[in-house]
Amino acid sequence: MSGGAAEGGAGGARAYEAVFGAAPAVRESAPGRVNLLGEHTDYNDGFVMPTAIPQRTTVALGPSPDGRHHLYAADLDERATLSAGGAADEPAPPGFARYLLGCIRLFEREGFAVPPLCVHVSSRVPMGAGLSSSAALEVAALRALRSLTGAALSDERIAELGQRAEIEFAGVNCGIMDQMASSLADARHLLFLDTRTLARRLLPLPAGAEILVIDSGVARTLASSGYNERRAECEEAARRLGARALRDVPDPAAAAALPEPLSRRARHVITENRRVLEAAEGLSAGAFGERMNASHASLRDDYEVSVPALDALVALLQATPGVFGARLTGAGFGGACVALVASGQAAAIGESVCREYDTAGQRGRVLVPERGA
Repeated sequence: MSGGAAEGGAGGARAYEAVFGAAPAVRESAPGRVNLLGEHTDYNDGFVMPTAIPQRTTVALGPSPDGRHHLYAADLDERATLSAGGAADEPAPPGFARYLLGCIRLFEREGFAVPPLCVHVSSRVPMGAGLSSSAALEVAALRALRSLTGAALSDERIAELGQRAEIEFAGVNCGIMDQMASSLADARHLLFLDTRTLARRLLPLPAGAEILVIDSGVARTLASSGYNERRAECEEAARRLGARALRDVPDPAAAAALPEPLSRRARHVITENRRVLEAAEGLSAGAFGERMNASHASLRDDYEVSVPALDALVALLQATPGVFGARLTGAGFGGACVALVASGQAAAIGESVCREYDTAGQRGRVLVPERGA
């Protein structure tokens, strides 16, 4: 294959040793994330509150025998080959390889030499569910490159490089939340993050509560879903309001001066930032859940990133005893919903809600808590 080529494999997923005939030199992993509050605020310099999920992506690296990078995604059973030390304008290959190319090239821009590599990717982070499978891949790959080379890169810098890889090589003009959550969050706390300054702190979940995540079964793709359009609308709204970013507009009434749909886009971001800041001060599970419910309504009506399947799943969750609040999570246009539920009840609630949801013509799947975990 020529540099940047990708092709499907045969025979199903295989381990690094089976693909490349030797053991890897390093192996690193990173988790996916679920965002409880603060959707579409990160690229507006706002506030977010994600947490890591148990599912992780693992990247293993070892030396290449022929001066090129050889990549293999086990879960997709796909291969790609890239030129080592390629030109800065090397076209990004399709699929998973573009994220790895971005990580390698940005790592090199930091001044670190990357030898020709064999790269093996395996992941348990669901793709297309809004749980940041791409950020988990980016952070895991950059961690592996750091371990292999001994590069002095902080976890914060790894997140920043992962974000640049997604923007420059995958074409998604994303904020920093997903990569920061994958690089710095854990599954036991909420990560309260100021995406402008990167100031952050870990917070406990509301007392008596745990997290439930259900995949709606409706896949979404960010680059073609309207994500970039929403970002452009927010930038235009901030410009018209004379603000550096919508984060700098604290009063939702200010949005009324804007034409539609900019008025509604701005109102969502302004009110969503307020919900995150209120939650960061410490709320009961019920009060936190109320803000999650309000967040979904805002994402549905003002930001227009929900779809009927997500609305149906959220409505079922919100009507279920033991659920404090529920909303879509991720960019929207499909993907997963997150709910805050009474401690010890997430698995049972998830199974019950999925049975009801499935009878409505869709198929839901409980992702967190994991079955048997």
